[in-house]
Amino acid sequence: MSGGGTETPVGCEAAPGGGSKKRDSLGTAGSAHLIIKDLGEIHSRLLDHRPVIQGETRYFVKEFEEKRGLREMRVLENLKNMIHETNEHTLPKCRDTMRDNLSQVLQRLQAANDSVCRLQQREQERKKIHSDHLVASEKQHTLQWDDFMKEQPNKRAEVDEEHRKAMERLKEQYAEMEKDLAKFSTF
Repeated sequence: MSGGGTETPVGCEAAPGGGSKKRDSLGTAGSAHLIIKDLGEIHSRLLDHRPVIQGETRYFVKEFEEKRGLREMRVLENLKNMIHETNEHTLPKCRDTMRDNLSQVLQRLQAANDSVCRLQQREQERKKIHSDHLVASEKQHTLQWDDFMKEQPNKRAEVDEEHRKAMERLKEQYAEMEKDLAKFSTF
């Protein structure tokens, strides 16, 4: 359909001898061949869009890759500028600030460390005094308990003696009361 070759034109028959004889009102066999070729070109221009689409696709890919490459180049350039600025300005500034403030921080840390050490020593001394006081108090309580336990047999003997005496008095009193009662019951 795209022209040239051995295609047979519509409405014409090929000559048995293959010559160039006049067949119908369309013209010669060569003119029919030209008409078919023109029809093929018209068909390809109107209906076959592959070459146009391929050209557009190549153009789009080329533009996309160029824009992407430019965008990546801009990003890389920005990163390079940021790294350069950081290396040249920010890092030295931070280093100087750190040097200036580091000595102050070290002094504050040393002061805080000394304060904590003093507090720990005071706490240990307080605990030791408290512990010593508890030990002394425990010893004193132990001595008092021992003295108390030693006095218990003597006090028990005293109480037993008082109880015995009280029982004897009561017995004597009841005995007298019985005698008196016996005197009154004889009446």
